[in-house]
Amino acid sequence: MSTGSGSGAADTARLLWGPHPKPTRGPKPALTLERIAWAGIEIADAEGLGAVSMQRVAGLLDYTKMSLYRYVPGKAELVALMVEEAVGEPAPATGAPDWREQLRDWSAQLTDVFGAHPWLLDAPVGPRVMGPRELAWLERVVAALDGNGLTGPERMDAAVLLAGHVRGIAEQARAAGPGGGPESQMLAVLGGLVQEHADRFPALAVAMTAQDGHDQALAFGLERILDGLDALITRRLGR
Repeated sequence: MSTGSGSGAADTARLLWGPHPKPTRGPKPALTLERIAWAGIEIADAEGLGAVSMQRVAGLLDYTKMSLYRYVPGKAELVALMVEEAVGEPAPATGAPDWREQLRDWSAQLTDVFGAHPWLLDAPVGPRVMGPRELAWLERVVAALDGNGLTGPERMDAAVLLAGHVRGIAEQARAAGPGGGPESQMLAVLGGLVQEHADRFPALAVAMTAQDGHDQALAFGLERILDGLDALITRRLGR
C-alpha cells in the first residue's frame, strides 16, 4: 500500500510488524489493533471498503474517533491492518511433493479468501508495506518452486502471476454476482447478440453454444500458467 510518505510507510510497518509500544503507567489500553481491524472488516464485509472510515470503526467499537487515533494514525494504516487480518495465514502446505499440486491448493485457498472478503479486491496493490501473514502467502509459492531450476526473481514473478490470475477471476465473479462466473456472465450478456449475428462471429457462436454451464476460467488459466512453468522447469533441468 502506498501511504504517500516515508513516515506513513514507517507507521504501517510498525503496526504490522511491531514492536508495539506498551504504556509504562496508567490503565491497560482497552482496544487492540486486532479488534480495531476486525471492526473495519465487519463494515467492509457488509458494505464494501468505501464504507469504512475511522468514524464508523470508532462508533462500532463504542469509542470516539479521536481515541482511535491513539492506536491507528489514519485510514491507510487501518486498511493495511484489515488486509493483514482478513488474508490470515495460508493453511499449511499439503505436503504433496508435486509443486503443481501445491500451487493448485494455494490458488484455491486464495480464491476462498477473496470470496469471504470481496472488498480485498478494492484494497491498494503494488509496492507497499505488507504484513507477515500476507508475506507468508508469497513464501508458500516461492518455497514450492524451490529446487526446480528457477531463479529467485522467476519464482517471485510466478507468485505475482498466480495471484494476478486468481484476483482477476475473483473480480469477474464479483461483477457477475452470486452463482455467476466469467463464462456465464459473457453468455448472459452477449449470447443472444452473438447468435443473432452468427454469420459475422461464427467462431464465437459455436463456442458459446458449446458452453456446458460450468465456469472453468480459474482452472483453465491456472493450468496454463502451471504448464508454462513446467516447460521452463523442464528446460532448466534438462529433462
